Amino acid sequence: MTIKIIGAGFGRTGTTSLKLALEILGLGPCYHMQEIVPLHPWRAKAWYKASQGQAVNWSRVFRGYQATVDWPGCYFYRELLEVYPEAKVILTVRDPERWYQSALNTIYPSANFSPLQKFIPITRYIPLMLHSVVWNGTFQGQFTDKAYALKVYKEHIETVKRIVPADQLLVYQLGEGWEPLCHFLNVPVPPTDPFPHLNDSAQFQRFIRGLQLARRLTLLATGGLLGMIMLQLLFGIG
Repeated sequence: MTIKIIGAGFGRTGTTSLKLALEILGLGPCYHMQEIVPLHPWRAKAWYKASQGQAVNWSRVFRGYQATVDWPGCYFYRELLEVYPEAKVILTVRDPERWYQSALNTIYPSANFSPLQKFIPITRYIPLMLHSVVWNGTFQGQFTDKAYALKVYKEHIETVKRIVPADQLLVYQLGEGWEPLCHFLNVPVPPTDPFPHLNDSAQFQRFIRGLQLARRLTLLATGGLLGMIMLQLLFGIG
């Protein structure tokens, strides 16, 4: 199995809906940030290494997948296109102002991690990867500067259009439905499935609240375990 679809669109441009749409069309499984947070946090390490310029075995990263959308994959679309030169590229876009407001209200607050996170081996690379790829790598630590973030967003779109060969690129807004996507991928339009519409801001905020609760519980459990270990080491208690 090899990567056939590379999503170059930033998060909050409809990437969750596109992920499901590609899977409905038989082009899944599709890699997405959800494959790391919250499903498989250990996968963040490879992406962090890539963001630091270290060699990464992309075949291993994408083993079992046919497509990738959202961050972290969109940050590496040029590198991935070199590894998978026959892949088609889908650039999801939306109104810049609406994109920024959505990202500011959803994915940006989710990046607040406890300093204790680095002591949990299975999740320690998640904040490192998110900051290195998204907040520092993409936005140079200036995401809250709206004008700067919008400049990055717009320049990214123009750069993708300039770099990716026209016959391999689809610039796509989810409101366009199945037809342009299926035409680009040369697959039939699903006769009964409505185009998916997932992960709007309200849904994402509910997800983040659940994720933050899970983080707090994990940190409390980890802190209790570390405390017991320290007591045993210092006083022989236990």
